[in-house]
Amino acid sequence: MEALHPGYLVGLLIFLLACSAFFSSAETGLLGLNRHRLRQHAEKGHRGAKRAKALLEHPDRLLGTILIGNNFVNILASAIATVLATRLWGEVGIAIATLGTTLALLIFGEITPKTLAAIRPELMAYPFSRPLAQLQKILYPLVILLGWISNGLLRLAGIAPQDKGIASLTSEELRSMLHESGETLSPNHRGMLLGILDLERVSVNDIMIPRNEVVGLDLDETMEAMVELLRSTSHTRLPVFRGDINRIEGVVHMRHIAHLLTRNRLTKENLREACQKPYFVPENTPLAVQLIQFQQQKRRIAIVVDEYGDVQGIVTLEDILGEIVGEFTNRDHQFAADIRAQEDGSQIIDGAAHVREVNKTLGWQLPSDGPRTLSGLITEALQNIPDCGVCLSIGRYRLEILETSGNRVKNARVWTADARPSPTYD
Repeated sequence: MEALHPGYLVGLLIFLLACSAFFSSAETGLLGLNRHRLRQHAEKGHRGAKRAKALLEHPDRLLGTILIGNNFVNILASAIATVLATRLWGEVGIAIATLGTTLALLIFGEITPKTLAAIRPELMAYPFSRPLAQLQKILYPLVILLGWISNGLLRLAGIAPQDKGIASLTSEELRSMLHESGETLSPNHRGMLLGILDLERVSVNDIMIPRNEVVGLDLDETMEAMVELLRSTSHTRLPVFRGDINRIEGVVHMRHIAHLLTRNRLTKENLREACQKPYFVPENTPLAVQLIQFQQQKRRIAIVVDEYGDVQGIVTLEDILGEIVGEFTNRDHQFAADIRAQEDGSQIIDGAAHVREVNKTLGWQLPSDGPRTLSGLITEALQNIPDCGVCLSIGRYRLEILETSGNRVKNARVWTADARPSPTYD
């Protein structure tokens, strides 16, 4: 090396810096690839993606090849820089070579290429995968030897090298990815995907139509009253019961009795014959499970019962799909009427409004793991039926009872603690 012209040494030093930049950018680019996008590109036949995917299937070998190559060129660059500096400046050249090589390797061999690879991983990883794959074949015996030694040291430390961890994403990680997707997904598509993930968190009793709001046919009523209900209802499926909804006899589809209804030939007997056997589900069934059960049972409506078998309400396939894509009916407009915004920032809310729907509409976090309605939430907090004018706090929310009816709160005024409107009593 002493006989080489300084110009050759400078050229070799620049080449080694380029090699260092290659290994650094290849490492950051390959390890920074989005694995799901990489899989999609590989399945579409992209050659660079296929090579990168093959390299990443054995990360220990990949890192071994990169580290061997990177350390070799860095050490060789330091040696050449030292020889060149001592020939030019003598003994002081050693200090100059150390400082200069360190700065050059950091700027041109590490920071700059790694930053570029982190910003554009595919731009670096795909083309660099070809020479890296060839180099891995050449260095394979050395990589295997060093890997064997490294794995042995890991085993001595009580770490199993074959444990690569779980590569699959959890639902929380998927939810975070969707929230951070930015403009990649439209707000509607993002809302649908988040709605699907939320099906595991929500149970049937959170979205069911409560029994006091169920529209059904009571066989104890007169035929004229039932026909009038059938002609005026907007529902296609109605529960049929006798006297009380707990004595349900079936579910009738309007399609099965439409011809009898139009000809005024409908009787209680053929109404019962047109009924389908009722389908009962527990009130705590997760929506994700219920959606699959609707598909398996080929049903679109279910009767929700509690642990004692008492009917609590009904849930439909439309209700579950509405959690994903939004309401199909005018129920959301009906619910919007339950919340009336006031000029001072407070909200007057109907006591029968579901707490979960209040939270969804207003972006609040009222407790929703207990009573389902605002009236029930207030009653539970006070441990009694409140009078008008009573005020209470639930977390950061302030509530004022405006009107009661019988044993429930008819409506209340609700505001957040930071709004601080002046309470008004009726």
